[in-house]
Amino acid sequence: MPVIVIGGDTTTGRAILEEMAGPSREVRAFVSRASLGAELREMGIKVAVGDVSDDSHIEAASMNCFTAIMISEAAHDDRERSFARSESNVLQGWASAVSASGVSRVIWVQRGTPPDAQVRETAAVDPGDPDVVQKVIDLDEAQVIRS
Repeated sequence: MPVIVIGGDTTTGRAILEEMAGPSREVRAFVSRASLGAELREMGIKVAVGDVSDDSHIEAASMNCFTAIMISEAAHDDRERSFARSESNVLQGWASAVSASGVSRVIWVQRGTPPDAQVRETAAVDPGDPDVVQKVIDLDEAQVIRS
């Protein structure tokens, strides 16, 4: 089932993409840094380049995905964000965008309580966990997750 990684140009996002990429599955990345797009495309990943604070762009990129993996670092790192004033505004925009796009499962990679996404399943993984990538992969591959 299709999966999108929002913040695919973060260190954690890139590691997750590298583990998920393969000919048997549709993997998408939402990135702000166009320079990474060509590399990801060579790996077979579909790439959307844009401002992570533009929830309409996040929504369009997430259409028909089953899982959205949200890397919260992209909401507060050094990239430009023109459509939201704060990290919490960016994260809430992501939650709204993936809810509107029909995503069924959201996996947040962040500390603390994530915003409420109106989807069937949600889970969170601490970005400081040494097994963060494997935990995200396991959650994505699970038949059912419980928050």
